[in-house]
Amino acid sequence: MFWKQGWAGTSLKDLEKTLQMKPGSFYAAFGSKDALFQLALDKYALDGRLRLQKLAHQVGAMQALQRYPVMIVERSTAPAKACMLSKTMIELQSRNHPMATRAKDHLQDMEDFFSKLFSDAQANGDLLPEVDPKALSRRYLSDISGLQISTERIGLDARPIALEIANTLKALQPSSS
Repeated sequence: MFWKQGWAGTSLKDLEKTLQMKPGSFYAAFGSKDALFQLALDKYALDGRLRLQKLAHQVGAMQALQRYPVMIVERSTAPAKACMLSKTMIELQSRNHPMATRAKDHLQDMEDFFSKLFSDAQANGDLLPEVDPKALSRRYLSDISGLQISTERIGLDARPIALEIANTLKALQPSSS
């Protein structure tokens, strides 16, 4: 619900109804709307990282990074296509809400994880040695964020954009890969 409707768009009544809880039970279980939102945000970030980590373990870092954009576009069970972290940061930053900082920190963690995967790919000979993994991870996060926004646009097929991101990474591989 938070992912789809955002922090402000989700009322306490919405949460109580969805969770089938009375106000007293809700506060006893979570303490506040913000506490539940933080749990949801943290779980979203962890799940995304674990999904990519699992894929990297299965197919290697570079292949995982190439497949990830298509996975985003093809994800059909998500309540929204745009990233919950990006949506949260944009929505709550102007309110100086602490969850905006938490979302920003999770995005930084994701960028750092991308950098690690690019470094792993480079160490395995799957990424040109002259490429800076840290700079590439910043751009990759930006590309992924833009892709996620594009998936929300009605009437736009974001799959070609996802494939373009993947092909850009393929161009950074040594010709023997």
